[in-house]
Amino acid sequence: MDSRKYLADKLPAILMNLTGMIFLAAFLAVSGTDGYSILFILFVWTVALCCYVATACFLRKKYLDKLLAMTQELEERYLIAEVAAKPERADDAVFIEIMKMAEKSMLEKIARIEKERREYKEYIEQWVHEVKTPIAAMKLLGENNRSDFTRELLAELEHVNHYTEQALYYARSEHTEKDYIIREIDLESVVHGAVADSKYLLRQNGVAILIDEMDACVYTDDKWLRFILNQLIGNAVKYRGEQPALHFYVTGNSTKCGRTFYSCTSSRSESRNRACSIFSCRKADTVSLTVEDNGIGIAKSDLPRIFEKGFTGDNGRRVPSSTGIGLYLCKKLCDKLGIGLAVYSEGQGTKVVLSFHINDFVTEVQG
Repeated sequence: MDSRKYLADKLPAILMNLTGMIFLAAFLAVSGTDGYSILFILFVWTVALCCYVATACFLRKKYLDKLLAMTQELEERYLIAEVAAKPERADDAVFIEIMKMAEKSMLEKIARIEKERREYKEYIEQWVHEVKTPIAAMKLLGENNRSDFTRELLAELEHVNHYTEQALYYARSEHTEKDYIIREIDLESVVHGAVADSKYLLRQNGVAILIDEMDACVYTDDKWLRFILNQLIGNAVKYRGEQPALHFYVTGNSTKCGRTFYSCTSSRSESRNRACSIFSCRKADTVSLTVEDNGIGIAKSDLPRIFEKGFTGDNGRRVPSSTGIGLYLCKKLCDKLGIGLAVYSEGQGTKVVLSFHINDFVTEVQG
C-alpha cells in the first residue's frame, strides 16, 4: 500500500480536524482564554491527530501487505477470500463478501465451460472414430481397383486422414498422460511407418524419399512420434519445391552399439551432395532425428513465431491451405513427451530436428 495515497484518502478528515481546531481557537480567544492555553490545546490536538493517522496508516499497510503477499503465494489466487483472516473492519467484511460472491460466480462459470469443452472433446473423438470407418473402406476400394483415378483418390484420402488425425490429437493434446506408453522403439521402423502412411501423397507429388540406416533406439511413445512425423511430412509436401526430396537421418548417441560408426547421407537426386559425419556412440546424451527437405523454406523473420497457434507467416500467403496448426501441435506434443524440437531454415529447404534424451541409467544398463 502506498502511504502517500492513504494520506490523500484521509485528507478530508484531516481538513475537518484543522477546521475544528480553528473554530475552537477562535471560541477560546473570545471567551478570554490566554494564548498559551490555546496553543497548548492546539498542540495536544495536533499530536493526537498525527499519532492516530500514523498508527492507522501503519496498521492498514501491514494488513494489506500481508493480504497481497498471501495472494501472490496462492496458485489459485481467486481463493484469497477463503484463506484471508476474518476482517475486523466493517468495510473490509463487505469487500470480502463481494469477493466470495464473485469467486462463486466464476467457479460456476468455469465448471460450465469445462463441461462444454469436455462434451465437445468427446464429440470430436467420437466423430473421428466414426469417420475413420468410411475412410478405411474407401481406401480399401481404391487399393482393390487400381487406376490413375483411384491413385489420385487415395492421395486425397491420405489428406483427409491426416486432417482427422490432427483433429483427434489436438483434442487429446492437453491430456497426453492418459494415452501414451513409453517404451524402447526403433527409430527406423517408426520413420518407415510414417512414410508408409503418406505413400500415395508422396508419390502423387513426386517426392523422393531417402532414409539413412538408423542404428538407434529411443524411449518414447511410437504412436505420438509417428503422428509428429506425419505432420512434418505433410508440411514438406505442402511447401515443396520443383524437385521435392525428403531426407531422414540420425545423429548423436546410439543405444544399440558401443563403437564409433559412420552416418553417411546420399541422395538419388543430382541436386544433393554426399556428406558423411562420424561420431562416437557414447559421447553424446541425445539421439537426434533430422527431417530435411529442399522445399521453399521459412522466412528468417517467421522462424521465432512458427510454433504459435494459427501463425502461417509468409508461406501462408503463398500456400492458401496453410492452417498454422501443424507445427504448433508438434511443439505441444514434443513438450509433453520431453522431446526437443528445433527448426532451421536458410531461405530454401527446412531442417527439423527431434532430440531424444538418453537416460544415464538406461545407457549404463545397455552398455
